[in-house]
Amino acid sequence: MLIRIKERENRKARIIACARSKDNMMLLLLGLYLQLVATTWAQYDYYYSQHDYTDEDRWVNLFRQGFNFQCPHGQVIVAIRSTFSKKEGSDRQWNYGCMPTPHDLGEPTECWWEEINRAGMEWYQTCSNNGLVAGFQSQYFDAVLDREWQFYCCRYSRRCSYSCWLTQDYPSHYGQDVDMVMYSYGYYIRGATTTFSGVDRDRQWKYIVCRMTDFNCEFENF
Repeated sequence: MLIRIKERENRKARIIACARSKDNMMLLLLGLYLQLVATTWAQYDYYYSQHDYTDEDRWVNLFRQGFNFQCPHGQVIVAIRSTFSKKEGSDRQWNYGCMPTPHDLGEPTECWWEEINRAGMEWYQTCSNNGLVAGFQSQYFDAVLDREWQFYCCRYSRRCSYSCWLTQDYPSHYGQDVDMVMYSYGYYIRGATTTFSGVDRDRQWKYIVCRMTDFNCEFENF
């Protein structure tokens, strides 16, 4: 009888030890998972919380005024904000947010202004030589109640773009405000396609967004 009682106690002790072992394993796995989530979120939060609009969120231009905006050296456009006014010649005020590119992309090897996209027309343009958009230049024209545009582009060594896609329309409807932030880690703005409404005298933008290779390649445009 005593032997059976002792066997039951031993069996019970083994079950408790096994349960505790499983609990410890679950706690260990949970701890590793939470650590991974924290690391990933820290990277995400760094990349998307570090973009800075210019001059404490003021606009880079007045209505009907030209402007020239360039990110600091080694930074690219990651956020775009705009507001529309019918009373002010159906024009927009603009503001841009920049952010440093990752270290593994290196320093820009050259920067340049692309060709002018004329006012009153629909157009499509990407930075040549696999460049990334690092600024904008624009002039307003009363005759057409629209602006001409130029991209300021920077090239990073001989990196190539790939996995490109178009964003949704900004604004979603003519005359609406714009507040766009790049929420896709590792993607960069390389250009845009735009449509112009002769009725609303406003423009919608779809930005061309791409990843960049982590190696140099021989293609000027990819």
